[in-house]
Amino acid sequence: MPKKILSGVVVSDKPNKTITVLVERKYQHPILKKIIKVKKKYNAHDENNKFKNGDKVSIIESKPFSKNKKFEVMEGQK
Repeated sequence: MPKKILSGVVVSDKPNKTITVLVERKYQHPILKKIIKVKKKYNAHDENNKFKNGDKVSIIESKPFSKNKKFEVMEGQK
């Protein structure tokens, strides 16, 4: 099974070697046919503390680093 790749915006970089990424996705409600926006936060491993608040990043699914940290930063986007 391929690993999930998500893109979002860094909303927190306070913990050491960890960033919090806000990922927004849109989908259509099956019955009402309305477009719905859903936001979710993911903790991602940032080895060199390179990314700061407001940066756009891609994260990829990886082995668990801790209880809540199951993603790793793949790359930053401009």
